[in-house]
Amino acid sequence: MGEWHPDILGAGFEQLTLPLGEDAEGEVVATLVRSRPHPGPRLFGELRDTDVLYVHGWSDYFFQTDLARFFTDRGARFFALDLRKYGRSLRPGQSPGYVAALDVYDTDIAAALDAMGTAREKRRLLLFGHSTGGLTLTLWAARHPGVADALVLNSPWLELQLGPFGRQALAPLVNARARFDPLGTHPVVDLGFYTRAQRDAGTLPDSPDGWRPAQGFPTHPGWLAAVIAGHARVASGLDAGCPALVLLAARSTVALTWNDAMRASDSVLVVDDIARAATRIAPTVTITRIDGALHDVFLSASAARDAAYAALGRGVAALR
Repeated sequence: MGEWHPDILGAGFEQLTLPLGEDAEGEVVATLVRSRPHPGPRLFGELRDTDVLYVHGWSDYFFQTDLARFFTDRGARFFALDLRKYGRSLRPGQSPGYVAALDVYDTDIAAALDAMGTAREKRRLLLFGHSTGGLTLTLWAARHPGVADALVLNSPWLELQLGPFGRQALAPLVNARARFDPLGTHPVVDLGFYTRAQRDAGTLPDSPDGWRPAQGFPTHPGWLAAVIAGHARVASGLDAGCPALVLLAARSTVALTWNDAMRASDSVLVVDDIARAATRIAPTVTITRIDGALHDVFLSASAARDAAYAALGRGVAALR
């Protein structure tokens, strides 16, 4: 195993590079970031026996230091994984975020869990996923029953924005193109409104070049086919093998021009469809809607952000 080094997030955060071999675009790595609790919470905190593994969404990387401190203040060891070709793991010449199947990430997650030592030390595992990361971890948990003790999802991308009927109609077209032109280009559909809403809320820090572009990464047919396949698995019903807490914005706003409602709603997903899909991921699912929240509920304006953390506190206590 490699060595931990200081992370770009500063004091209290370290990173570890996880080699994953090579693919057609060269070296492939994932990057694990960790933050450990201070001695008091580590000995007496309610989560002192727990490791948290966070996985980011599309066009993203881990930078949410307040979220890490929420868990370390309760005694948990907090880890975040920048998946291959994202953020800290993105290498020159790679297609950002691209995979042709979401179960490719099994290798990234296995490497992270091995480095964390959760199983060896017989600690509880809480998986925490945002957006596409929420879909990835839900599918992973269902393929690895009994490994995770709890699943927390922050606006997980469990259904396509077109809804189940739109997804079923689109899937054959996407799959056909994915077979012949997996790295082809799609029209840009992200107009930067979500990034603007986060900046207005004051919750978006400056990011290194290319890690979090305002209008997202380019998307490709092979990747979209992988996501749609994940949505179909959720729609058919699965069991993550542990209780799940799902946090969502109270409402969605979808528009082709800027709308001030985007400052207090999810402008990425259709949250009503996500709430319905979430009922199919585990026998026990708690869904909490946060008034005024953005797509990442923890990057919302202060009142909604406070409500999200309060809901997280209640939900984590109930998941134990």
